[in-house]
Amino acid sequence: MTANEKFTISGSELVEKVKQLVHEGNVRRVRLLHGGRVVLELPLSIGAPAAVAGILAAPVLAALAAFAALVTECTIEVEKTEE
Repeated sequence: MTANEKFTISGSELVEKVKQLVHEGNVRRVRLLHGGRVVLELPLSIGAPAAVAGILAAPVLAALAAFAALVTECTIEVEKTEE
């Protein structure tokens, strides 16, 4: 079973919020929306080792930081698994 949540945040908070969501562990997918359009979609595999996830996430977080510098506000849509 999955649940969706949406967060509207400022661009400066984007990277920290995505890091927080990834570390929660029950997130299946993160979508970044700006102006109602999907800008970036990150499928996250459940049960992946933290070290591998951290290495693969570095380029994505760099891209998020660059995007965050350009926008004042965006929406994060999160798909979570419910236990």
